[in-house]
Formats: sequence, structure tokens, C-alpha cells
Amino acid sequence: MKPIVAIIGKPNVGKSTLFNRMVRKNVAITSDIPGTTRDRVYQTCHLDKLDITLVDTGGLQYGKKQDIEEDIYSQTLLGIQEANFIIFVVDGSTPPTIEDEHAIKTILKSKKPYICAANKIDRKSHESEVSAYYRLGISDIHEIAAGHGTGVYDLMDVVEKELKGLGYKREAKPTKDENIITLAILGRPNVGKSSLLNSIIGEQKMIVSDLAGTTRDTIDTELTWENQKFLLKDTAGIRKKGKIGRQIEFWSVLRGIKALEESDIAVLLIDATEGIVSQDAHIAGYIKDEKKGLIIALNKIDLLSTEEREEMMHEIQHKLEFLPWSPIIMISALRGKNIEKILELSKEIRKERDKDLDPEEVKSIIQEAISRHAPPRSHGQECKIFSIEYAQKNPPTFIITVSDIKLFHFSYKRYLERIIRERYGFAGTGIDMRFQEKVIGKRRETHEERIEKRAKKKKEEE
Repeated sequence: MKPIVAIIGKPNVGKSTLFNRMVRKNVAITSDIPGTTRDRVYQTCHLDKLDITLVDTGGLQYGKKQDIEEDIYSQTLLGIQEANFIIFVVDGSTPPTIEDEHAIKTILKSKKPYICAANKIDRKSHESEVSAYYRLGISDIHEIAAGHGTGVYDLMDVVEKELKGLGYKREAKPTKDENIITLAILGRPNVGKSSLLNSIIGEQKMIVSDLAGTTRDTIDTELTWENQKFLLKDTAGIRKKGKIGRQIEFWSVLRGIKALEESDIAVLLIDATEGIVSQDAHIAGYIKDEKKGLIIALNKIDLLSTEEREEMMHEIQHKLEFLPWSPIIMISALRGKNIEKILELSKEIRKERDKDLDPEEVKSIIQEAISRHAPPRSHGQECKIFSIEYAQKNPPTFIITVSDIKLFHFSYKRYLERIIRERYGFAGTGIDMRFQEKVIGKRRETHEERIEKRAKKKKEEE
């Protein structure tokens, strides 16, 4: 499992800006207004030789709080509890406040490993403010300017070094029986995940066994349906008794998403009586980023009229328009309505993910697409594509070597993906379009390598 790294700090210190910089895209909402980040945002972040799940959190606020501020505070505390590693962000342009003092005390009390990043360091005059933070008991402070990217990559190198020291490493793709379809049932608490699993098991009499999951929140169930073996990963056990707060819901979903990493296909369960909410869209986006197969299942559909069902389908298609390739089905987990359709679609999607393609044909199709619509020039520079390769299946992966990744606008990447889907389908599954630069000269040194290089030079001089 990828380690969870949470970005913690008081409001308006630049946590979301740092988050966006680390994941290399604008995901978190950034604003000068404190408390902008209210719903948690999580993304896979690729370090040099390690992948992490990076989490953006709201600010730690102390003293008298309104309800929303108290909610942000609660979510952040839970973030500290659930994270494997913490990036504590402070505003290096101002002296520490009482909120900073309480925050570091909370982190130290949790005994979670952490590093401190002093953000907004744009001038030498800020050095005195940064030094004041050492009085809070912080052993080491890394100066950054997230808005400009200064020091961020060095910070990422340090995070990777610390995580490796804790025993984390990039996991090789686990070997598994390729004949088994692994299906993760995902969704917010109380949308009917337990009912769905029970309905599937209740209708199918050929259950092989119930196996304890690798985490306390996931139960794996094996079954055979129409001569196809399935491994269902149920995350329903994360439901808490009583009222579920927004902070509990978020971290429950995040823990459930760990099951996704071990799966081929995800069933995203949405409560049709409530409609789609931001958390559903967050989960769907994460599934897309992980390049998994996806079935969107609208549950409790029996409680809606025909007109309401049509409205719900329109709403889903509108709010999840970034997933036009994902099938949407209407089910009633409690009544067992349309449940077999999930297993049928899973078999079809697995076939799509396992397609064998002719490499030469792939190159020809992409080259023809480029000749019809060449990459637009960017800042007067020509965008060149050197090679196209169908690298692997499950998930379908295409590696495109280009002159400069920054010159390729996301709209052109979507164009190439559309061309591929028009020819090969890949219905129900994400595809991995990887753009890499043609290596010219030396790669960027890591922070650790630079430290070792300086130490070696210093030793030689002595």
C-alpha cells in the first residue's frame, strides 16, 4: 500500500499550493481566504522512486470556532491520526503564532514522523522569522516557496528519504491469478455497500470462501459466477456507529480506496436518493487516476419515480462528464435488482483491459492522427512526438515520447486518447497515456545525491 502523507498546518499558509505543486496539477482549491480547503483532496504523488497518497487538509484552528471551522479542525486532527507521515507547513514570512504552537504540540503528541516546511520564503529577510520556529521544538526546517516551486522538489526528495528510512518502498505489482477478476466496492458510508455484497453472495451459491482482508477495514470474498472467479473487496466495515461526521466519512473513504490499488475494477456505489456529492466525484476521479475499470452503480433506485430516475441519470452524466467511457447502471442492492449486471459488465471490462494490440498498427493510427491534427506550437516552440509504444495491458498503457512534456496541452492528450478509443474501444476502463521526454543530457540530481556530492567535494578539499 502507498503510504499516506498528510499536509498539516494552520489556515492560509499555502498547504493547497504545495499540494498542487507536488502532484503537478491544480487539484486543490487555492485562495487567500482562510478555510478554503474544506473537503479533503487526495492524489497519488510520484516521488523519484516511491509513490505516495498525498492528502491536502483544512487548517488547524484553535480557540472559539464556528461550526465549519470546528469541522475543519476535526478533519485535520483525524488526518494526523490516519497519516503515515506528516508535512507540517508554516508561514516562514511571519513569526510563529499560538496556532503553530498548538499544531506542533499535537503532531509531537501523535508521535507520527514529520518534517517542517517553511513556506513563502522569497526574501533573505525572512531568515529571522524562520529561526523563530526552532523554538517550538522543531529539529529541522526546510525553506520553500510553493507558489514559485522553489525548494519543493528538494522537499519531496527529503520526504522520500524519510519514508524509505521507515521501510517504505515502491511495491512491485503483486502476482495474482490472472483468471480472477478483482472487484472493489467503493462509496461513501451508508450508500449500501454491505447490502450489495450480501445481495451478490445471496444470489450466488458457489462461494468458495470468506478470507480475512489485509486491513481491518476490508473483507475479501471469493465466488464463482458463470465459470468466472471473482474476488470482491468490500470496504463496508469502515462504517462507524451513530452519526458519521464529515471528517470520519472522508478518512473512511480514503482507507477504503486502499482496496482499489489491489483491484482491476471498481464499483462506485452512489445513493440515488441523495444524488451525487463532491465526495463521490473525488472517488471517481481517483479511480480514473489509478487507471482502473469502473462501473457506476446508482443504488436505491426502487425509491425513485421514472421521472426522477431520468433526472438522476442526467445529473450523473453531467457531473461525471470526465468519465464518458464508464457504464452507468441502476440497481437496488436491498431487493437484488440488476445485481448480475455488475458481474456481467466486470467480465466485459476485464476483456477490454486485456486486449492485445498490434504495435505497428498503434503507431500507424497515432501517426495518422498527428498528421491530421499536429500538436499546436507553444510559445513559438514546436511540439515533437518521437515514438509511440503500446507498453502493456491491464491497464492498457501507451508510452509517447515527446520533445517537451510542458508543451503538450491536456486537450491534445485528450485528442490522442479519443483516437485510440475510437479504434480500440476500451469501454469501461481507464487507459494510461504516459508522456515522457526524450532524454537529452543528464537527469536532475536528487536532494540526497546533491548532499553526497557536496560532502565528497568538501572532503576532497580538506
